[in-house]
Amino acid sequence: MASILDEYENSLSRSAVLQPGCPSVGIPHSGYVNAQLEKEVPIFTKQRIDFTPSERITSLVVSSNQLCMSLGKDTLLRIDLGKANEPNHVELGRKDEAKVHKMFLDHTGSHLLIALSSTEVLYVNRNGQKVRPLARWKGQLVESVGWNKALGTESSTGPILVGTAQGHIFEAELSASEGGLFGPAPDLYFRPLYVLNEEGGPAPVCSLEAERGPDGRSFVIATTRQRLFQFIGRAAEGAEAQGFSGLFAAYTDHPPPFREFPSNLGYSELAFYTPKLRSAPRAFAWMMGDGVLYGALDCGRPDSLLSEERVWEYPEGVGPGASPPLAIVLTQFHFLLLLADRVEAVCTLTGQVVLRDHFLEKFGPLKHMVKDSSTGQLWAYTERAVFRYHVQREARDVWRTYLDMNRFDLAKEYCRERPDCLDTVLAREADFCFRQRRYLESARCYALTQTYFEEIALKFLEARQEEALAEFLQRKLASLKPAERTQATLLTTWLTELYLSRLGALQGDPEALTLYRETKECFRTFLSSPRHKEWLFASRASIHELLASHGDTEHMVYFAVIMQDYERVVAYHCQHEAYEEALAVLARHRDPQLFYKFSPILIRHIPRQLVDAWIEMGSRLDARQLIPALVNYSQGGEVQQVSQAIRYMEFCVNVLGETEQAIHNYLLSLYARGRPDSLLAYLEQAGASPHRVHYDLKYALRLCAEHGHHRACVHVYKVLELYEEAVDLALQVDVDLAKQCADLPEEDEELRKKLWLKIARHVVQEEEDVQTAMACLASCPLLKIEDVLPFFPDFVTIDHFKEAICSSLKAYNHHIQELQREMEEATASAQRIRRDLQELRGRYGTVEPQDKCATCDFPLLNRPFYLFLCGHMFHADCLLQAVRPGLPAYKQARLEELQRKLGAAPPPAKGSARAKEAEGGAATAGPSREQLKADLDELVAAECVYCGELMIRSIDRPFIDPQRYEEEQLSWL
Repeated sequence: MASILDEYENSLSRSAVLQPGCPSVGIPHSGYVNAQLEKEVPIFTKQRIDFTPSERITSLVVSSNQLCMSLGKDTLLRIDLGKANEPNHVELGRKDEAKVHKMFLDHTGSHLLIALSSTEVLYVNRNGQKVRPLARWKGQLVESVGWNKALGTESSTGPILVGTAQGHIFEAELSASEGGLFGPAPDLYFRPLYVLNEEGGPAPVCSLEAERGPDGRSFVIATTRQRLFQFIGRAAEGAEAQGFSGLFAAYTDHPPPFREFPSNLGYSELAFYTPKLRSAPRAFAWMMGDGVLYGALDCGRPDSLLSEERVWEYPEGVGPGASPPLAIVLTQFHFLLLLADRVEAVCTLTGQVVLRDHFLEKFGPLKHMVKDSSTGQLWAYTERAVFRYHVQREARDVWRTYLDMNRFDLAKEYCRERPDCLDTVLAREADFCFRQRRYLESARCYALTQTYFEEIALKFLEARQEEALAEFLQRKLASLKPAERTQATLLTTWLTELYLSRLGALQGDPEALTLYRETKECFRTFLSSPRHKEWLFASRASIHELLASHGDTEHMVYFAVIMQDYERVVAYHCQHEAYEEALAVLARHRDPQLFYKFSPILIRHIPRQLVDAWIEMGSRLDARQLIPALVNYSQGGEVQQVSQAIRYMEFCVNVLGETEQAIHNYLLSLYARGRPDSLLAYLEQAGASPHRVHYDLKYALRLCAEHGHHRACVHVYKVLELYEEAVDLALQVDVDLAKQCADLPEEDEELRKKLWLKIARHVVQEEEDVQTAMACLASCPLLKIEDVLPFFPDFVTIDHFKEAICSSLKAYNHHIQELQREMEEATASAQRIRRDLQELRGRYGTVEPQDKCATCDFPLLNRPFYLFLCGHMFHADCLLQAVRPGLPAYKQARLEELQRKLGAAPPPAKGSARAKEAEGGAATAGPSREQLKADLDELVAAECVYCGELMIRSIDRPFIDPQRYEEEQLSWL
């Protein structure tokens, strides 16, 4: 084991080089370079808004990028932060001394409520300039509003909750629609729902938050100066318009659950953190007398929404007895406390102050601080200035905090995009799990780090945790790159050794049977893993050696199957004389090459089973490559050996339809040696055509002759069409067989007669049987009595041939009569032909002046023409053009020659004397002009081009010449 570790360390040292400045935390190392590329900006950045108010600021709210502030007692300033250079001033129209107590802006930035110290409430919509008093709200000093984020829109607030200084919770709904002078009021209704009490009676409702969870449940959190109340319930289906009355009605008989703290600031404030707009809040922070109650919000809990609660005490110098906090806002990992002269940010994970931002005295004391949940920006203001805080990369160092708290999952989540930090977290988690003796989890984490491989491996070896070491090695193996072949080979070998050692230790323990099976299954999963297949294949030789050294034949076979290395398994079985197991492997995996290689060994020990496997393989095996194994096996000549070879060869020929000559020749040799009764049947089944048989005829003839199978030899002679040799050999066996051979050359009567004469001579001279000779004469009509008489001895009397001679004479007489009848019929036919010729000389046809050529459709009498008995008429040149394409090549050449000679011949001379002289001269020089015309007529006008054989032969010709097809096609366009 140590040698494997050393070799792996050396290979890694050769293949990995540390980058300059990198921490030595593992090989192979990714080369993290911790260089600060730019100045780290603070999380909270304060910016003073370039704005000088005309009057003192009394209140400020921000939501959905809409900022509203009250100036003095009668001015409202509205600013769309997307268009900051277009502020909107609205006069409240107040003539009394009432001051703005608080302002409330909904989540859409559309509905603004202005609570006055005179217990009046004003409503302003973002899309209007009109300030509208809410008559139904008069007499209530509003301290808090719970907006309806589920049903609220820009035109309507939906049912909302209103908390007052008297401890009452009301439900109301506002509409932005404006009518005429007597139009509808904006407050649709205003009805009481509940009263919050403390020990001394009703207490002001300092904060109200209404939310709806993802499961459809609604919950309301309301706070007083010392208590935090929870109202949880589910609205009835289709009852959204009923608002919150059903939710609060459930707490009529019993008070809602609440948290109470004794200390008192005289007020409290509740802040929520919502990751995304219109999503459920994740966390809460309640600023009260004892500190800040912070925790998570879990909408799935049935009894309480608050979870993971803890109270963070106020920082030093902050609190009821010192500098009380004025407001609180909550971000993802911090809550910010607003004091009169500064802002302090406290980490919600550790309670440590991460920011103390003091404000200059010239701006005056700080009044309040709010958060725009849509943008995440924080706003603080004094009477004379407005400030904005930007939150940038708040989660940058949170992973360190979670790491110190041993909350590794969260630490990994917040440094997932920073590999150097993630490696640190994984290393710490791995060390923590190792100390906690959670070795498997530790191995999984170590495998993801860049820590030195050998250090981790030795750590698990010293702790004797082979299972965890195997897990570590497996995960390291999965992370290797394709080029790291040496490391992969070493890891796969090491893992195999670990598994085999563990299996060997567990195999003999009956109490560890379950663990043995689980380990065995894990080992098989490792061997068959597609992710490791490449590495396992590269190191298959060393793995086979390990398996063999442990004597684990089961897994050796299993691994060979996965690697498709069946040859090694079969060879192993054959070496241990487990031939049936070897054949089972061959039959299961059906590899033809393995059959070819191991068949010579297996056939000597299990011939019948091997032949069965061959037959089951069917056409996947090439029988020619199995012949050497069969030849070596059947050389002993025993019946069983020959029968198994014949069984497979017959399967190939009869079932598979093999046509290879070598296979048929070998089957012939097997029949000739061990089963002669099947030899002739095979030859006859193969047929008598030399072109259709699949065996070598000459080899078959020699084989049959060597083993004395004469009938088989006769059959081969017949296939070879050596009928004389067949008859000669058949006469040694059976005369009837010779007769069958003699009748085979059906088209060669002379040869047939010769063969029958051989049979007759054999019957007469060898058997000396006159009656048989006469029967032979009767069997062949080609033989005459005079052909066989020379074969008989002199002492034979004519009485033996009396019947044969009479029959022969009768046959000659019948033949003579047939010839006479044929002569008479020929004479009569010749007379009829002469009579028909005489009649044809007198036939004629009439041509009218209006008759036209059948080809060109012009008058016929304008040029020389031909008239056929069928009635068709053609000009001579038209007929020539119609006939020429249908003539064969040699006749076309003859036609051109006649035209050329006819054109060169002199015209006929006038006068009989000169004509005779011209004819005489032409006769001496060559054929006359009349003879040439006659030859031309015979060639061209032998038959009508429309009614004769020429038309029949042209039936397959296309109507349009292919060479003129395109031209003809274009002419039709």
